[in-house]
Amino acid sequence: MSDTATREKWERVAEWGRQLRRPESSARRSLLLVLKSALAATLSWLVSYELMNATSPAFAPFSAVLMVQVTVYQSVVQSLRYVGAVAAGVAVQAVLGLSAGPDLVTFALVALVALVISRWRVLGAQGSQVATAAFFAFATYTGVSDNIDQVKELGQIVLLVLIGSAVGVGVNVLIAPPLRYRSAEWGIRALAQEIHDLLDAMAPELGEGTPDADTTQGWRNRADRTDTLISQSREGLRTARESLRLNPRPWARRRRRTITFEAYDRTMEALVRMISQVAAITRSLDQQHQDEEQDQDQEREREREREEESSPDRDYAPFLRAYATFLSSVVDFTEVLATLDEDHLRDQAGRLGEAADSLERCRGEVVRTTEERGLSLTDPTEPYGVLVVEATRLSEECRYTAQVLARSAENPPPSGSRTA
Repeated sequence: MSDTATREKWERVAEWGRQLRRPESSARRSLLLVLKSALAATLSWLVSYELMNATSPAFAPFSAVLMVQVTVYQSVVQSLRYVGAVAAGVAVQAVLGLSAGPDLVTFALVALVALVISRWRVLGAQGSQVATAAFFAFATYTGVSDNIDQVKELGQIVLLVLIGSAVGVGVNVLIAPPLRYRSAEWGIRALAQEIHDLLDAMAPELGEGTPDADTTQGWRNRADRTDTLISQSREGLRTARESLRLNPRPWARRRRRTITFEAYDRTMEALVRMISQVAAITRSLDQQHQDEEQDQDQEREREREREEESSPDRDYAPFLRAYATFLSSVVDFTEVLATLDEDHLRDQAGRLGEAADSLERCRGEVVRTTEERGLSLTDPTEPYGVLVVEATRLSEECRYTAQVLARSAENPPPSGSRTA
C-alpha cells in the first residue's frame, strides 16, 4: 500500500473518530444503536436459552433487536403492535391447526387468514408479522405430536416475543434513550441551505444580464428536485417531536420546556413555500426562452423589432440587476436560517429581522425599476409580472419566518407545558 493510500486511510479513521465525539453525528448514533441492539439480543438469549431452555429461543433476541427503535415512543408503540401481530398469528395457527390437523389444506387456510389479518391498519408496519408468526407456529406445531405439548409450544412463542420486546424496550429506555430534537433544526437548515445555494448561483448570472437557455433550464431542474429533501425535513421534525415523548432523560424534560416545535413547524412550511416560489421564478425565466424558440420561425421579424424596442441594455438588464440584488438579500436571509441553533435563537432572530428589512427594501427597488422602465406586468410573453409577484411572496414569507422565530425566542413555552 502506498504512503498516500495509507495516509488517506488513517485520515478517514480520524474523521470517523471526530464524528463519534459529536453527540448528534450519524456515526455516533449508528454505533450506539448497534451496541444497544447487541446488548438487547444477548440479554434476551440469556433469558430464553440459558434460563428458560426454550425450544425456539431465537424468537426472543429477534424481537429484542426489532424493538430498539429510533425513539422511545416508537419502541413502545411498535412493541405493542408487534406482540399483538405475533399473538394474532399464533392464535390463527392454534385455532385452525388444533381443529383441522397439520396438513396442506390447513396451512393454506392459516396463510389466508393470517394475510387478511396482516392488513389490519391498527398493526401498522408490524402487520406482516402476523403471517410470519403463523408460519413459524405451524412449523413448530407439526414437530410436536401431543396436543398439550403443541399448546405449550405455541404459548412459548408468544412468551418469548413478550420477553424479547420487553428487553428491547427496556434497553432503549434505560441506556442512552435516543433524543433527536436537533432533527427539527436539521430539516430547517437543509431547506434553507438549498434555497441559499440555488439563489446564490442565480444572482450573479442575473446581475450580468439575460441568462442563456441552458442556464435557466439548469436552475429549473434543480428547483424541481426538492421533493425528497422536503420529505426528509418533515420526517426530521416528526422524529424530533417524537423523541421527547416518553423519554425519561432529564435533558428531554428540559427540552420539553424550551423547544417550540410549533415555531419550527411554521418555519419549515414557510421554507417549503419559498422553494415553490423560487421554482416559479426559475420556470418563468426558462419559459421565456422556450416561448422565443417556439415563435422563432413564425415571428422572426417581429421578435427582432421587440428586441430593439426592449433591448437588455434599455429594459431587461436594469430590471435583472435589481432582481439579482433582491435575490442576494434572500441569500443573506437563508444563510442565517441555514445555521439555525436553538441555543442562539434570540440573536439569530434579530439578524433575521434585519435581513427581512433589507430584503423588503430590495423588493421595493425591483418594483420601482419596473415602473421606471415601463415594463408590462400583465404581458404573458414577458416574465416581469411573475417575477415581481414571486418577489413579493418571498419577501412576505421571510418576514413571517423572522416574526415566528422572534416570538419563539422572546416567549419560550412555560415550564409546565409540553411542546413535544
